[in-house]
Amino acid sequence: MIAPRRFLPSISALLAFEAVARLGSATAAAQELSLTQSAVSRQLKTLEEQLDVALITRKGRQLALTTAGQAYVGQVREILNRLAQASVSVRTNPTGGSLNLAILPAFGMHWLAPRLRDFARAHPEVTVNLSTRLKPFAIADSPFDAAIHFGHEDWPGVHYLPLMPETVVPVCAPDLHSAPVIEARDMLEHPLLHLETRPRGWARWLAALGVTADPPAGMVFDQFSTMAQAAIHGLGVALLPTFFAEPYLRDGQLMLASAQTTQSIGNYYLVWPETRDEGAALTSFRNWLAGQAQTTKPPTQP
Repeated sequence: MIAPRRFLPSISALLAFEAVARLGSATAAAQELSLTQSAVSRQLKTLEEQLDVALITRKGRQLALTTAGQAYVGQVREILNRLAQASVSVRTNPTGGSLNLAILPAFGMHWLAPRLRDFARAHPEVTVNLSTRLKPFAIADSPFDAAIHFGHEDWPGVHYLPLMPETVVPVCAPDLHSAPVIEARDMLEHPLLHLETRPRGWARWLAALGVTADPPAGMVFDQFSTMAQAAIHGLGVALLPTFFAEPYLRDGQLMLASAQTTQSIGNYYLVWPETRDEGAALTSFRNWLAGQAQTTKPPTQP
């Protein structure tokens, strides 16, 4: 929702204020803006009356900012610059622009990143900017246009595009197990590594295979990447998504710790705010990503 009209000064008034703040006089600002000095003065007066705050004070022949004016002018400059950039972008690239995407590290690095080259070729008009976020956040109040979410459709105020379920596989260093365990219950005899954002990952994996016993406590990690390194160095068995584990298994750094894989309790989604209009860049990315999700082959059982 846009703020009430009384809090939205005209662009002309903001330009006059910024120019006076930068140049120090209404005369210089008038010359830069191709206005008369009286027109600039009227714009300043209108702005101060609208905000009910004194922004400019006179010191001799020079105009200076009040404390409130100093705080306000920086924000005004940022907004004017962003508005100018947006206007240039929509004029020169009406079907593209930038897409700011929040990603989960493992999914972004091992599933999304290898596919982005295809998107760049198909949509050179769109620039995708990636930032890592581990947990849900207030996306409507953030600079992100969209985010990758894992779990269920439990993020309020967003649209969902289902991408894929997360299928997990237990892995360990080759010298930790002589061979993959056959019975899932036998996994309880080995040190298990846990992920902070999947606190019941092992319990659910075991339950899916008919084992109701609680898994033993073990080292806890905030990301799959650090947990995988711990597994490589023989610290325990890690439960990793198949798309993340495959390169380590292929290179021989890790081996299957069990002959079983099961589907996790969560899915990956692309989410974007319900309260914002969907821009051309997001539409292009969402449509492309939907196609990628449809062509992703389900992981095979080891």
